[in-house]
Amino acid sequence: MSAANDRHLGRRALVLGASATAAGLALPGTARAAGFGFTDDGTNYVIDTGANLVFKVRKSNGDLSSLVYRGTEYQGYGGMNSHIESGLGSSTVTIRQSGSTILVSVTYGTLKHYYAARSGENNVYVWTNKADTSVSATRFILRVRAGLLLNDEPDSYTYTNRTIEASDVFAKADGQTRSKHYSKLRVMDYDHVGWRTGSVGLYVVRSNHEKASGGPFYRSLLRHQSADGGGLYEILYYGQNQTEDQRFGLQGPYVIAFTDGGAPSSSLYAGTLTTPWADSLGISGYVPAGGRGRVAGVGITGRNVAYPYTVGLANSAAQYWGSARASDGFFSIGGVLPGTYTLTVFKGELAVHTTSVTVSAGATTTLNTIAIPSSNDPGNASAIWRINDWNGTPSGFKNADLMTYAHPSDVRAAPWTGNVVIGSGTETSGFPCYLWKDVNSGLLVYFKLTPAQAAAAHTLRIGVTTAYANGRPQVVVNDTWTSPIPSPPTQPNTRSLTNGSYRGNNHTFTYSVPASAWRTDTSQYNVLKINVVSGSGTTSYLSAGTAIDALDLLT
Repeated sequence: MSAANDRHLGRRALVLGASATAAGLALPGTARAAGFGFTDDGTNYVIDTGANLVFKVRKSNGDLSSLVYRGTEYQGYGGMNSHIESGLGSSTVTIRQSGSTILVSVTYGTLKHYYAARSGENNVYVWTNKADTSVSATRFILRVRAGLLLNDEPDSYTYTNRTIEASDVFAKADGQTRSKHYSKLRVMDYDHVGWRTGSVGLYVVRSNHEKASGGPFYRSLLRHQSADGGGLYEILYYGQNQTEDQRFGLQGPYVIAFTDGGAPSSSLYAGTLTTPWADSLGISGYVPAGGRGRVAGVGITGRNVAYPYTVGLANSAAQYWGSARASDGFFSIGGVLPGTYTLTVFKGELAVHTTSVTVSAGATTTLNTIAIPSSNDPGNASAIWRINDWNGTPSGFKNADLMTYAHPSDVRAAPWTGNVVIGSGTETSGFPCYLWKDVNSGLLVYFKLTPAQAAAAHTLRIGVTTAYANGRPQVVVNDTWTSPIPSPPTQPNTRSLTNGSYRGNNHTFTYSVPASAWRTDTSQYNVLKINVVSGSGTTSYLSAGTAIDALDLLT
């Protein structure tokens, strides 16, 4: 049967639905009680997958209003439906069946949103096409009833008993903090998020995020639970601590997947999901596999094998990434839309090489071995001393791991103060991952120099991963030499250090310290004071601040 005939039958079923239902008849492409198909209950389109899942889409606005798996309703907390953003409002919603697929199409201004069901599957496939800024559609939130599923990430709970920041960061009575922002994970670290019991699992499987922003290391909302239920998110664009402009176009499929308690099938993951059955559905902005290309690199030399390397592709229209093989740096990134991209090689999360690559539909662009110049990795420079290694993250510093899922005021955080001594063996673990103007500005680093070192000028470097309110370091050496106040680098202008993210634009501050600044008695410690300066920010953990990557004094 042709696609045109499929569409005709779908329209005919809708026109005849009311009279046929009244007469007790079952229409082609519909199901009144069991079996794959759809019905119209007057308020919703009711889709039966023919497996164990029946879901409803509200005809007036495209909300997902019911999600029944094995006879249990999972949709809804706080009396709200699942939907794009906080709901679209009055929309045009249509439905049609094409063979073993049912597609619901939602149009709200320039926004197009889709739900698809496949015969015999306990999945809902979802696409969203945001064309411009006229609609504030930045997320899909699946609202799950309370008490049905276990939460295996207790730090994702949110509490309303005591708000400590904005309206989205809370503190428990024991001093631990919670927020929906605290995901722990970067985009590249997960394929799905969800909850399960011994017999049921409910997950949102993420899309490839090609039209999202922020790159592979970005952190955003994933899930939260509260007294009346939980939320699972697919973030289409998130403005908190965002490093890139918003991209527009079709995102998906992301998948609402039910299981019998295990993880969702790996065939649904963003890196493996293929949907040839969707090629002919007429989804706005959809590009099939044949219209995409691949980038493959035979290897990367000049790597520090102690760190993982990631290769990213980005332009104004799309983003992709893939891991480089540890043994030789081989990488392969598929499913790429045609175009010219900036290719970036990351050591950890630190960009150490960039080039340009062009991708064509149906073809593989093969790159020769990429050689990272030694000077591109700041960790290769010879240093008198170094605190932490240069990898684009504050990992290893005091409180660094905790800060991806807790507020700085959390009772589990070690004191944010504390000076360090070079050679003590605790330079990194004792150095706070974040510095704030109103919390721990003025931190001291003690170190000794040899006579030859004390007789020469040296370059001091401080690497940062992001900053809040233009916070940046100004240094004082031995209370005799003070550096100029550096200009602030470009950084996101939203909260960052308090909402679980250190990821911004990596930047290195350099300070040329003259020989006259050092102590001539080389048996004494030199004292480096690091102040945070800025005229912005407010107080405490919302005062101007910055996240530290590494710092060193070069020979």
